[in-house]
Amino acid sequence: MRPYLKKPSDATLDDVLTQAGRSGFTYREAGMTEGPAPGGYIVDRMTTVVGHGDDAFAAASEGLKTWQHFRFGWITPWPGDTPLKPGADVVVLARVGVVYLFNACRVVYAFDEPGPTPRFGFAYGTLAPHAESGEERFEVRHEADGSVVYEITAYSRPGNWLTRLGYPVARVLQRRFARDSTAAMAAYVAAEVAMALSGLST
Repeated sequence: MRPYLKKPSDATLDDVLTQAGRSGFTYREAGMTEGPAPGGYIVDRMTTVVGHGDDAFAAASEGLKTWQHFRFGWITPWPGDTPLKPGADVVVLARVGVVYLFNACRVVYAFDEPGPTPRFGFAYGTLAPHAESGEERFEVRHEADGSVVYEITAYSRPGNWLTRLGYPVARVLQRRFARDSTAAMAAYVAAEVAMALSGLST
């Protein structure tokens, strides 16, 4: 995973996506975020209320479908319209300081569950190239009290010697990503709900 000093072109991102498509998962336990983490993984979970009511849940679900939770200053998903279907590959471009890094992932599973507590989301797992090895799930839920929560669950470990060497920095970036992703989702939901209310009032 070599760094770039300037933002890679679309053609370069397409090449990385093609190479990632030839790769298998860089871990054995695909689907593991549906249950307890196997040994050897660090577990991170962040759960935050991002809205209330049906409109907020619809907006949060749409936000996941359109990768709004990856649309903030230093992170870009490629392609930006990657479908949430098992087997779909995505390259996450990260700008860290003055360099750009690639992380490739594949959607492992997706879910859209109605019921007393509706939930929507997906998980993806790491491919090569990726700084980490493991799986991450992104989920929105409409709780019984009306609140809409956004939850990120990650099972990870260093994916290469460079990440192991600089693991304290990698952990800082993981936590930063979770915070910024949550903020992006909350802002998107708030904007969409406000737009819906504005439309009803005109």
